[in-house]
Amino acid sequence: MSNQSEAPVTPVQAFEPPYYAVVFTTVRTQDQSGYGETSARMEDLVKDVPGYLGMDHAQTPGGLSITVGYFRDADALTEWRTNAEHRAAQKRGRAEWYENYTLHVAKVERSHGFVRE
Repeated sequence: MSNQSEAPVTPVQAFEPPYYAVVFTTVRTQDQSGYGETSARMEDLVKDVPGYLGMDHAQTPGGLSITVGYFRDADALTEWRTNAEHRAAQKRGRAEWYENYTLHVAKVERSHGFVRE
């Protein structure tokens, strides 16, 4: 979503399962007018959802973007999915910013992490 090159690169921490991971994989159109601002707004807005745990982003040199959002429970997912401002951004994304996308929602049953000292 937003370009945060100044921030240290670190994945979202592992949480105690169960929780949900939402994987949003996209290929964008050439015209990205307004995308950056809307993306930044969505990142700010989702932080207000009770049960939101964090988000990871990656992009390949070929243009495939992957965003993974983590949510504590189904209620948090529903709140985010049905948020009016988010719904408007989704509609604009389909109309203007995405050539194609896929969305996968998965329940996380196992999670662990590692940090080098």
